[in-house]
Amino acid sequence: MPDPGSHAYDVKRTRLRAQYDDEGTRHTNDGKADRAANAELERDYPPRTLGDPDRAAGPRGERGGSGAGGEALTLRSTAFVDQDLIPAESLELGPPLEWTDTTGATAEYALVCEDRDADDAVYWLAVGIPKQVTGITSALALPDGAIAGHADDGTVGWRAPQPPVGDSHRLVFRLLAVDRPLGLGKGVTPAQLQEAAEGHVIAHGTLVGVVTR
Repeated sequence: MPDPGSHAYDVKRTRLRAQYDDEGTRHTNDGKADRAANAELERDYPPRTLGDPDRAAGPRGERGGSGAGGEALTLRSTAFVDQDLIPAESLELGPPLEWTDTTGATAEYALVCEDRDADDAVYWLAVGIPKQVTGITSALALPDGAIAGHADDGTVGWRAPQPPVGDSHRLVFRLLAVDRPLGLGKGVTPAQLQEAAEGHVIAHGTLVGVVTR
């Protein structure tokens, strides 16, 4: 299912617009073909909210992943609001994050940061966050017991994002609440987190921040 605003969604809209023209409607100049294509897409692919479990399902955000938790956690930052620009000073250390968990069944947390505009590559992750913790002051100040893992490119720990000059990237922060200790140690990879969390994510939260140069 393509998300509104995605490349796949735009391609489908272009094809639908051409299809209406080919069927003899010839509405290009008055915009009716455009409106008809948009109406069909909105009917078949309604916009989804950030809390939709199908949008932020597994540890890597897979749609419909079996490790998804049905409940939503409230994930927020004192440095920026959802879908807004992350201040430069917060990017150096990693933005502060805090959350509210009402499940009552969390054993520990994991945090994952993905770059939505770089094929959802995992940019940073932390595992083993104790269940009593309700936030971090920065990605470089993890609580006792928590461990920073490997990103997809092999680096460990947070480093300031550097998108291409003139380009903006969306960083997706995901908080996963799991129902048992995952037993992941130093050097954990995104794939290992995904495997360990499969079937044990009872809730999750998502926060999106924008970085630009």
